[in-house]
Amino acid sequence: MSTTDYLSHLFSYEGQVVVVIGGTGVLGGALCDGFGKAGGHVIVSGRSEERGQERVQAIQQAGGSAEFIAVDVFERASIESLRDQVLAAHGQVDVVVNCAGMNAAVAYEEISDDDWDWIMAGNLRSTQVGCQLFAAHMKTQENGGSILNIGSVTSHLPLSKVFAYSASKAAVVNLTKNVAREYATQGVRVNAICPGFFPAEQNRKILAPERVEKIMGQTPMDRFGEPEELIGAALLLCSRNAGSFITGADYYVDGGFTANRF
Repeated sequence: MSTTDYLSHLFSYEGQVVVVIGGTGVLGGALCDGFGKAGGHVIVSGRSEERGQERVQAIQQAGGSAEFIAVDVFERASIESLRDQVLAAHGQVDVVVNCAGMNAAVAYEEISDDDWDWIMAGNLRSTQVGCQLFAAHMKTQENGGSILNIGSVTSHLPLSKVFAYSASKAAVVNLTKNVAREYATQGVRVNAICPGFFPAEQNRKILAPERVEKIMGQTPMDRFGEPEELIGAALLLCSRNAGSFITGADYYVDGGFTANRF
């Protein structure tokens, strides 16, 4: 087997259907591109059809295969409809990425119940519903399936101004491990990527210059991550072959942030 064939055996997604919930965002969009370049048929899913179609066109122009299906992650019925539409069109779903994310940067004593509930629903409940609905089908498939959730460096470490976000992401990691254990013998693997600091729509408001300085002081690589730098970890964790014995993992892609504790 040649080197190219071996790498293709490990990391190719040819013939697989990959659903990225939150694929219209910055990080989710990069993951859509990555799975598309690896040969998967990518379902770009989010609320903005305009951004979703732009992502689909970018994947297709790069030689990949993709389509857009709208979803409202705050509504179980919408996520269920997404699943049903994918299965009706393709008969299978091999990978699901739960990548929707919400944040509100306020001082702890100023967090409203509405903000708290909005963040918990957008980050945690949507991930729970995505896991629940898709895993129930994946376990019936001959090749099972893989679910990838998005945690954060704040899943384990406190960070000011993002209290509800941090709590939700801690719960996402805990949920990931529990669901992974639940389906470990049923052909469904469940893992989480925990990104470090990747400037995106939901966190730009909290990246004031003095905050950036503190973050860089704790990041050994002394820079922000680029969205494309999440792709390698995602392809590994979701791969049938390269990641076949990986489940319940929370995989950090953070430039060394979590290693640099004093």
